[in-house]
Amino acid sequence: MEVGLFQPDGQANPAYLKLDLYCKGLRIDESCALGDDAREIIRNRAGLGSGLEVIIGQGMFTNIPVVEWWVQNSPYWLVKNNTRYEIWRDKTPFKYDVYDELKPVGKGPWFGKLDRANAEYVDTVRIPIEPKWYKQRTTSGKLMQRIGCLQGTYLGIYWGPRCQNWGPNGENEYCKFCTEGQNLGSQEEAEKSIEDVVETVLAARRESKITFVHINTGFIDSNDYWGLFEPVMRAVKERTGLLLGLQAPPDADFENYRKFKALGVNNVSLCFEVIDEELFKEIGPGKARRTGLQGYLDAIEFTANDVGFDTVNGEIIAGLEPIESSMRAIDWIVDHGAIPTVCVFRPVIGAAYGKRKPPRVEDMLPVFQHFYKRCMEKGLPIGIAPNVKVSLIMLPEECRGLMPNPDAWPLTRAKLWLMRTIFGAWFNARVKV
Repeated sequence: MEVGLFQPDGQANPAYLKLDLYCKGLRIDESCALGDDAREIIRNRAGLGSGLEVIIGQGMFTNIPVVEWWVQNSPYWLVKNNTRYEIWRDKTPFKYDVYDELKPVGKGPWFGKLDRANAEYVDTVRIPIEPKWYKQRTTSGKLMQRIGCLQGTYLGIYWGPRCQNWGPNGENEYCKFCTEGQNLGSQEEAEKSIEDVVETVLAARRESKITFVHINTGFIDSNDYWGLFEPVMRAVKERTGLLLGLQAPPDADFENYRKFKALGVNNVSLCFEVIDEELFKEIGPGKARRTGLQGYLDAIEFTANDVGFDTVNGEIIAGLEPIESSMRAIDWIVDHGAIPTVCVFRPVIGAAYGKRKPPRVEDMLPVFQHFYKRCMEKGLPIGIAPNVKVSLIMLPEECRGLMPNPDAWPLTRAKLWLMRTIFGAWFNARVKV
């Protein structure tokens, strides 16, 4: 079966649509009322949270670029039809122009008026409303929206000081795709107490039914991430029993990962972005100086094979290196017992690479097909955690919709369904709130 935007029955392919929207973004028709209907756009999570949260199909959460410079050329439009939101596609081909030929970067979504006579209906989507807890305040008076935010159905929280690759005076060792150093303090609180975090987690659990809390940080000079995270993660785990994820650079002492496991951390994510070492140094000079590519690979191998977390992720960014290199990175991660996290490169406002072109969906498709194929061949535990839908990435199980034969690996899919059922029952029996 040929994979494209529409399936043989004429219905939209939600997986392809999600991937294509990452690559082209979404313009907003004047009929929309996002101020009333949508979550506020928050430029956090290294800048990747700069888009509009949308639900495609039966529950495929996605964070769609709407403010970046290249979105003004997108053929995709969000339209409000009475109370229903729809995505349309106009017949103007997407142009990968150079930055200087386009209009100045806007501060908000690219609004306009769709010419429906020159467009086609693609699919009906849902816009997740902003939860009430976003505007609640912690006991210390801080807005919960600035403590943590939903990226799909999970809660993301940045913990610790600004990544030291930005330096106290803004030295340029930061990663060229990242804007975390600009966002901390402006888009989210730079100072958070443990009680701020716990109160926000409890509010998100009560209203949004979260099951997973993902806590991340940047580089700190000591590389003692156990010392940084232990108090806050212990408090969240003991008072909620929710699933916990850690995303940080490699700890100076790998034995600390055993302590994280004993504390109840379920997932560890290590982000090395590209597997070409020279490109790694070019993209992240501070990351290369402080840890190096091999340090990340060693940490992934250790946490995946020696510690025994529920899952370990090695994260890459497709579109920063040739697709063959991205596939090689996927192979390395899978062959070492971890699950790839594959992001689509997003040239975001303010990043050093903010004026680069986004990748083409035609180039991304074989990468994500390879991603799904390798996970299924290896029988990795994908899609097991209950109610974890991530809007910033294509989840591996979502990539099934990108395959020419989505019904392949029936026994593996049946095994994953059974694992998901058992793990969900285990979680529900242990969760405290």
